[in-house]
Amino acid sequence: MKVAVFGGAGFLGSYIVGELLKRSYEVLVLDVYRSEYISEDHYYYLDILNKEELAKLFKTHDFDVVYNLAGFANLDKAINFPHRTFELNVMGNLNILEEVIKKEVKRYVFASSAYAMSDKGSFYGISKLSSEKIIEEYQKRYNLNFTILRYGSVYSERAFENNYIYNLVESAIKTQKIDHHGDGEEIREYIHALDAAILSVNVIEDEKYKNTHLILTGVERLKRLELFNMIKEIIGTPLDIALSKAGYENHYKYTPYSFNPETSQKLLPNPYIDMGQGLLNCIKEVARKNN
Repeated sequence: MKVAVFGGAGFLGSYIVGELLKRSYEVLVLDVYRSEYISEDHYYYLDILNKEELAKLFKTHDFDVVYNLAGFANLDKAINFPHRTFELNVMGNLNILEEVIKKEVKRYVFASSAYAMSDKGSFYGISKLSSEKIIEEYQKRYNLNFTILRYGSVYSERAFENNYIYNLVESAIKTQKIDHHGDGEEIREYIHALDAAILSVNVIEDEKYKNTHLILTGVERLKRLELFNMIKEIIGTPLDIALSKAGYENHYKYTPYSFNPETSQKLLPNPYIDMGQGLLNCIKEVARKNN
């Protein structure tokens, strides 16, 4: 099977590409950025806002499955750049969809977010929900087969702008301090990017996930403060944890479920990478890069 991965050079995308290659899929990565984790043999420079280049790509290539992980994946960045957020996350998605239906691609996999189910998330959550509704309408009108993946809190030991835990660990090691805009009681179900990637590829190998909405999170529920203390204990050096109740209004506290645009199943990795082991890997990688 031939698979296109838009945004495949990004944080989660690089893991999904790796998993697809591991399972012997023929993969082409479409991105404006390059990645040390993606071989040039699988890379194709492409801007999803360039409709002419998109049309050229689909004229010269046939794909069985198309993943769309392109666009803004950082909530705070999206808040500061609303126009760019909708341009990339909504119009970019529409541009890809137009080509996908022309070629009758077997499955379209869209990377959404838990914030699509929340009244938090500001422009980022709205952009993801908007794209979900557009995909659902394309399914009704053009018989598009889709799978929407709503990712929760993904992390790993790779350095990316939207890898919260890695950046947190790196800052803690460098400054001996964690500054958190919140009271530390916020709850997250962290999932390692490798586990998320395995689940993301599993869905294209099973017809039961066709035209479904899935939420991908971890199995370990942690308060932010518990996470900070785990990092402190693993590092083994003094670490000042500073909490502030202000500045967390755009993030959900206990659950992303504020309303339900479309019912989603929840996929859990089994087996999965333990949170402690995942944190240890992050700390080791930060230490290696800074030595």
